[in-house]
Amino acid sequence: MSAADVTPSRVGGNAAPRVSVIIPTHDGARHIGETLDSVLAQTYRDFEVVVVDDGSHDRTRDIVAGYGAPVRLITQPNSGVCAARNRGLSEARGTLICLLDHDDYWFPDKLATQVACMDRHVDVGVVFAAFLPWHAGADGRFPEPGAFVRTEPPDAVDARFSGWIYHEFLLDCWMLTSTAMFRAEVFERCGGFDENLPFSEDWDLWLRIARAYPFIMLRRANTLYRQHVGQGNRVLRMRDYRSELLERAAREWGLCSADGRCVAARRFRRTLARYRTEFALQHVGAGDAALARHALMQAWRTYPRDLRPLAYLLASLAGWRPRWSVPAS
Repeated sequence: MSAADVTPSRVGGNAAPRVSVIIPTHDGARHIGETLDSVLAQTYRDFEVVVVDDGSHDRTRDIVAGYGAPVRLITQPNSGVCAARNRGLSEARGTLICLLDHDDYWFPDKLATQVACMDRHVDVGVVFAAFLPWHAGADGRFPEPGAFVRTEPPDAVDARFSGWIYHEFLLDCWMLTSTAMFRAEVFERCGGFDENLPFSEDWDLWLRIARAYPFIMLRRANTLYRQHVGQGNRVLRMRDYRSELLERAAREWGLCSADGRCVAARRFRRTLARYRTEFALQHVGAGDAALARHALMQAWRTYPRDLRPLAYLLASLAGWRPRWSVPAS
């Protein structure tokens, strides 16, 4: 399935819920129950949950099947998270869509707050929010969600990341997937996740959507974002996908949003150079000297005013390796 082949189905009458919650999972038995419990504890009740099991080998399917309605289990051979999300989008019946990773957690007012915001702002295609990192303690246990304090008002809007924000997405992937709510029409118009992308696939879609729809960001966190060593942004990649993505977007669409707000060319080049430097330093640390040095030269050519890539290059030639690595987000 390509990124353009996602069309949520429609069910007439009152049978279709307002919101479809899509949870892709692969070997998620450790956390999927807690994630589902957070959805079922929502104060807003007009929703369905579509769990797409992407070829799990553990007890994930048994755990999900034990919930019953409104949780619906769909199984498929292992095809990757993009394919699982797209399958969920094609099965969704709601006019509003949420995507939730199988190890994240929603605060109980997440859906109610976002549905109300969508109803107030009918021109907006996406409402997303801040999140709180969820780290395990020294004993390996994650703090109880009730231990987290949120001080922002539920409807407080972040002006910088609201409206037409394509230009902001040229600097960073500001939106965490699990925090967002989309109108279903967004995927009909902009397509789904690119199944050919093994990394930065969410960022790629956010850029496409931001060309077509305004967003709203709520300042109050609605999601706990579980941190662990298996996350995709901690994996060493042989290609600098995020730099390639941003360079292609700027080449095809420019540096400005639909309302005329732009990111300055110098700032964009400086950001791109930083990403290339971070990618290079990961590979310096991993001992891949040839790839690292090529990326450092790319970084310097992208923004010659910053001489740090050249300094890192000279240091790597002398045998230096960083004691740390920079995760590519």
